Amino acid sequence: MFPLIWILMNEFAFEAKQKMDKKEHIAIFTTASLPWLTGTAVNPLFRAAYLSKSGERDVTLVIPWLSLKDQGLVYPNNITFASPSEQEKYIRQWLEERIGFTSGFSIQFYPGKFSKDKRSILAVGDISEIIPDEDADIAVLEEPEHLTWYHHGKRWKTKFRLVIGIIHTNYLEYVKREKNGGLQAFFLKYLNNWVVGIYCHKVIRLSAATQDYDGSIVCNVHGVNPKFLEIGEKKREQQQKGDQAFTKGAYFIGKMIWSKGYKELLQLLKNHQKELAALEVDLFGSGEDSDAVQKAAKKLDLTVRVHPARDHADVLFHDYKLFLNPSTTDVVCTTTAEALAMGKIVVCANHPSNDFFKQFPNCWTFDDSEGFAKLILKALAEEPAQPTDAQRHGLSWEAATERFLKAADLDKPLERKLSRSSSNFMAASLNLQQKVDDASAFVHHVASGFEISRRIFGAVPDSLQPDEELRKELGLTNAARRQG
Repeated sequence: MFPLIWILMNEFAFEAKQKMDKKEHIAIFTTASLPWLTGTAVNPLFRAAYLSKSGERDVTLVIPWLSLKDQGLVYPNNITFASPSEQEKYIRQWLEERIGFTSGFSIQFYPGKFSKDKRSILAVGDISEIIPDEDADIAVLEEPEHLTWYHHGKRWKTKFRLVIGIIHTNYLEYVKREKNGGLQAFFLKYLNNWVVGIYCHKVIRLSAATQDYDGSIVCNVHGVNPKFLEIGEKKREQQQKGDQAFTKGAYFIGKMIWSKGYKELLQLLKNHQKELAALEVDLFGSGEDSDAVQKAAKKLDLTVRVHPARDHADVLFHDYKLFLNPSTTDVVCTTTAEALAMGKIVVCANHPSNDFFKQFPNCWTFDDSEGFAKLILKALAEEPAQPTDAQRHGLSWEAATERFLKAADLDKPLERKLSRSSSNFMAASLNLQQKVDDASAFVHHVASGFEISRRIFGAVPDSLQPDEELRKELGLTNAARRQG
């Protein structure tokens, strides 16, 4: 009798210790992956690296895998991968060259397909199944609306104890620029509110330029590649020695499509060709509107040169003094943060997307065309301020990770219960809200399960389940397919 009790007590103590020793697991799901150098490929990658750096938590980055034909449509410079392991090797090498330490997070791939009309990758099947139930503590959905528009499977809030959505993209602003944009934006706003409310416990908006959501908070939880801070430190040392740190004029870098700020920039330059006659501007980028941008630039009575896309950390950019960015479609512009980290003056629009950057002395914002011209002339005559150590830290991924943990309440217990002083009315209200959410989630689950309704709302054809090619490349079994 006593030996049996002793054995049971030891087993109970062992299981309790295992639960206490088990690290909190964070799964970061995102909508893009390297070598596509888009914000949702790069920023979640850095987030995974810095969240896992302390070793206090287990982190998994979950990214899309594309079949070879889709890779050719998305990835630059004809880069393709024969297997997920080959792509993972590429991603890790790219990351470690920039952060300078070996990261401890794991990488998992979910099946994806490229949508030509949306110019984005959409998930195929129930990607929440990538994470085993026993590890389903916290999910971070980078672009939660994008990841859940066509989600058909287990409800994210049921699968994970805490689901955090990070709003990256100003979808409504992009849609407004399309045909029948006002009507499209109207419906998209309600669709986004619906799916984000169904699937996320907490929503973090990178800036106030994004769509508002009930209970959301605004916080920039992104940092810059450490390489840019290293460049900035060298420039600061040059300035302190009295050397001329910046020998070139102005530039802009970004995907070369009109909506990324090129239209606004060329119009501003056109408006002030006489005042800015001494200005020389270099534009760097590749995209669908490259030819049109080049033609428009040639019509100006200014020196405006157009170049192919380059890595912003390239030595070519180090000596530019002035970064121009009049875009109002960004949420938090990565290149603006990188330019500030390199110690440059940034002239950008007085817009909610730039609110975070206003704390830095080298960020100059303009309200109108005349203000833009005045700041350009001022920048040509002055040298950039030398940022303090605290200001430089504010741009780092260490600081961004601190902001993320605080904004997500990850320093607080995941299990939240009503206190004894909570009223019965409050408990009843929460219960009613839960029932409404459950009913809403059920409607979305049903609607997302039919090919015809999926197609009506813009899903990629046959994306309800992975096809044979994707299942083979990812090693998915038929059983896993049926489970999804």
